[in-house]
Amino acid sequence: MAEMIYGVDLGWALQLEALGYSWQDEAGEQKDILELSKEMGANAVRLRVFVNPPADGLWKKQEHEICMLGFCDAQNVLTMAQRVKKQEMKLMIDFHYSDHFADPQYQDLPEEWKQNTDEELEQKVARHTKEVLRLLVQHGIVPQWVQVGNEINNGLMWPNGRLDTAPKQMVRFLNAGYDAVKEICPDCKVVTHLAAVCDDAQCAPFLERFFTENGKTDILGFSYYPYWEPLLSSRDRLAQQLKKYAGTYQKQVMIVETGGLESDEEESYRLLADCIRAMREQNGQEETGIFYWEPEAASQVLPDRYPLCAAKLAGEKILRYNKALEAYRDSRK
Repeated sequence: MAEMIYGVDLGWALQLEALGYSWQDEAGEQKDILELSKEMGANAVRLRVFVNPPADGLWKKQEHEICMLGFCDAQNVLTMAQRVKKQEMKLMIDFHYSDHFADPQYQDLPEEWKQNTDEELEQKVARHTKEVLRLLVQHGIVPQWVQVGNEINNGLMWPNGRLDTAPKQMVRFLNAGYDAVKEICPDCKVVTHLAAVCDDAQCAPFLERFFTENGKTDILGFSYYPYWEPLLSSRDRLAQQLKKYAGTYQKQVMIVETGGLESDEEESYRLLADCIRAMREQNGQEETGIFYWEPEAASQVLPDRYPLCAAKLAGEKILRYNKALEAYRDSRK
């Protein structure tokens, strides 16, 4: 019987290690973050890849906001993927098609691609996707899933691939990525990732146009963050939305990002347990599941103090998981 995916996104791990951080288990023993995540019940890892990210792994998102990106160029993703393979965990690769984080508010073209035509950009998407995946395959690593775009509710690679102004071209970009994945990793499943699973107003316009324009995908992946959308979020609503999208579009569904306040580990534990129960209510969802976004960090160690991690400082530059991920371990009992 196929096992549900209990995943962790560890895109910050290499950068945190370079800054001198390490991780301990509950007994105070220092361990590799992959080994520790596996002990907490995780069986898969999600790694993002940018096109030409800054070497220092930092992005000035706004005038007074600096974000840690992680070391997420192709070579560093390979390094981390090799560690994932060593732990015999499954792997998702998440293409942002940007030099920094892409989400519903930011879908910036890579700097080196800004002067390209739409046709040239399709070729860039395909080439970049194939180069990263080929690098992994050459080292004996074949991911189980590949995301073509990240939280692309409003399109990707703006302005060329905006949903509201260039929907046909948006789908051509995404299909170029899909075809590139299948060329290098024919058995890999392609994930289309949207934010705000419980908000039809944010998801339905993309899905309707994507499938009208013959968009290609294998799995519909969603972000679920009750912290950002408390009025819309509940376990029942989550389960209903996943069932609706799976039924309407005849695709598997997956929660590819979730997370709760690290300062409220009991509530974060319940959040993850709710996600597990919601996924178990889905039919035909073999080998899909959940990924917790960046649980290995703590807000105190991040320049923007991002609050939805799942670790805490246990000493000088020592991190320890809080209770949240125990929901993975407990669900196996």
